Amino acid sequence: MICDDCNYYMWDEDDEMYYCTVNIDEDDLARIMESNFRQCPYFRHDDEYQIVKHQM
Repeated sequence: MICDDCNYYMWDEDDEMYYCTVNIDEDDLARIMESNFRQCPYFRHDDEYQIVKHQM
């Protein structure tokens, strides 16, 4: 999975780096790290046309 396409992957101008902005608690993070996820369960595709579809 490419993080660049995720809605939660945001640019921080102060650090000049991208960060994942999903609010994950320690328990959820531990489950993700211990499991065999091949893809992030919080991934949401950055689809600007999705908003337009709802407006039609």
